[in-house]
Amino acid sequence: MAVEPAVVIERLRVVRGGRPALEDLSTAVRAGVVTGLLGPSGSGKSTLIRSIVGVQVIDSGSVRVYGLDAGSPALRSRIGYMTQAPSVYVDLTVEENLRYFARILDQPPARVGEVVEAVGLGAEHDRVVDRLSGGQRARVSLAAALIGKPQLLVLDEPTVGLDPLLRRDLWQMFHDLAAQGTTLLVSSHVMDEAGNCDELILLREGRLLATGTPDDLRRRTDADDLGESFLRLIEERP
Repeated sequence: MAVEPAVVIERLRVVRGGRPALEDLSTAVRAGVVTGLLGPSGSGKSTLIRSIVGVQVIDSGSVRVYGLDAGSPALRSRIGYMTQAPSVYVDLTVEENLRYFARILDQPPARVGEVVEAVGLGAEHDRVVDRLSGGQRARVSLAAALIGKPQLLVLDEPTVGLDPLLRRDLWQMFHDLAAQGTTLLVSSHVMDEAGNCDELILLREGRLLATGTPDDLRRRTDADDLGESFLRLIEERP
C-alpha cells in the first residue's frame, strides 16, 4: 500500500515585499525519507519552509501536512523546525535550554540527555550558549527541534558553516532518523549536499525546477555531477 505524502503543496503562491517569492508551485514531500530542498540563495527555499510550518501568509494555493492545513494547532507537536538563525536562549546553558523546551513539549527529563548526545554536545551540556561556536549553537538549535520527537523535521540550512566531519555526522543522523520513521526536509544552497538526500526538490526564482532522486536527475541530464545537473536543468527551461 502506498504511503501518503507527509506534505502536499498545490499551486502555492506567496508574495513578499511586493514581489512573488513562490509562483504556482506544486510538489510533495514523501514520508519517512530525507528530502533535500535545493536552490541558490533567493530561490524561495525559506519561504517554502515557512509555508510548510505554518508561519507564512500565503496568497493562494494550499499546503497540507499530514492531511491538515499548514499551521493547524494539531500539527504543533508533530513538527520540529530549525531556522537558519540559532533559535535558543543565549544566556542559558545548553541543558537549561533543552530542559525548557522539553517541559513545553511535555517530554521527560531523560529526553534532554538523549538529544544532547545525538547532536554531539555532551561535553558542552553545561556551557552557556553565548560562549559556544557558531557550529555548536546550530547543534543546540537542532537539539531543540528534536526534543519533541517530531514526525516531520524541517531544517533550514542546518549545515551552513559547519566543518566537513560534523556535516558528515549530521547527515548520518538525518538518515538514522528517517530509518526510524521521521520525515526530514533539509534545505541547502550547496549542490554538493544534494547527493546526501533520498529525494530532491529543486527551486529557482520561486518556481519548481525539478524533483526526483539524485540518480533520476543525473540520468535526466546525463551528468554525473549534481551541480552540473542543476545547470543543465536551467538551460532546458525556455
